[in-house]
Amino acid sequence: MWYHINMVIKSLKLVNYRSYKEKIFNFSDKLNILVGKNAQGKTNVLEAIFYAVIGRSFKTSKEKEVIKWGQEKAYVCGEFQKKYREEKIELFFDKNKKKSIKVDDISLHKIGELLGTTNAVFFSPDELKLVKESPEERRRFINIDISQTNKRYFYMIGRYEKVLANRNKLLKSTTDLSVIRDTIDIWDRALTELAEKIFIERKKFIEELSPYAKLAHQYISGGSEELQLVYNSSFNENYKEKMIKYLSKNLEKDFKLGYTSVGIHRDDIDIYLNGIEVKNYGSQGQQRTVALSMKLAELEIIKNRIGEYPILLLDDVFSELDSSRRQKLLNFTSKTQTIITCTDFDLNIDANIIKIVKED
Repeated sequence: MWYHINMVIKSLKLVNYRSYKEKIFNFSDKLNILVGKNAQGKTNVLEAIFYAVIGRSFKTSKEKEVIKWGQEKAYVCGEFQKKYREEKIELFFDKNKKKSIKVDDISLHKIGELLGTTNAVFFSPDELKLVKESPEERRRFINIDISQTNKRYFYMIGRYEKVLANRNKLLKSTTDLSVIRDTIDIWDRALTELAEKIFIERKKFIEELSPYAKLAHQYISGGSEELQLVYNSSFNENYKEKMIKYLSKNLEKDFKLGYTSVGIHRDDIDIYLNGIEVKNYGSQGQQRTVALSMKLAELEIIKNRIGEYPILLLDDVFSELDSSRRQKLLNFTSKTQTIITCTDFDLNIDANIIKIVKED
């Protein structure tokens, strides 16, 4: 039987999406390079692919923004090939209602149903925030990656956020703590049950990711720096038991704050180069290479979990790399379908070059 070694996107159709009135892109199974001046719509293509994979944008939370100016609706259709089957994913955007999604002409009711249909890893210079900014960015990185191969985790995160919101709402519901002492115990137990399960999945993920990120960093940087990732959690063992005790002990503090001060919603990833924390002490070049290495490591994690490499989407990464690192990056990514955007391309390498010119 003939089959693909890795999943790929064969074609992408855009109608009234961002800068595109109507456009079809055809991709090769290996390296694809979208070349064009700034503000021509290159990133819009990657965003549309990411939408078809994740169901959300990496650019905006306001979904109606993707609809072309002056239009009421937009449409995205991706034709994907996996090892043993083809899949068509369609997204319908409407200014007057929520977007809808179909997979092989079957309507989905929730975004969670889309996850795992196809897989992709996205990186751009903006991903520097993965290393440099708040823990929320690193938790988002973990959540998206695990959710692509584990729908149960995606739904657990959703339930945790709802329980957390209910506990916080209860903390703010009265000025008399005694009124909620008995009721809040219900939310505490529900929260700790979910927190422990999420903690286990996250810790396992970082332990699996760290050695791959280390190897990617050594190859791309060509240096002797050793990258280490450590999952930093409120409680590293006996999670449920310790968290329930902490919530009870610190109820008065949480009551005064008006929010829950501990849990997996406060966790982080500590990132070190040769034992030195990169977030506060690394140069911007080091931070950028670390962020790229973490993203490249995602390729291996997804491959390990589903048996296929995901699609790699790289937005304007060449502008941040010298020619040597550009070549190393391309060598590293040769194992999977890669789609890169850039303003110019001067490397002598076999690739499907797609010129992007802004439509009138």
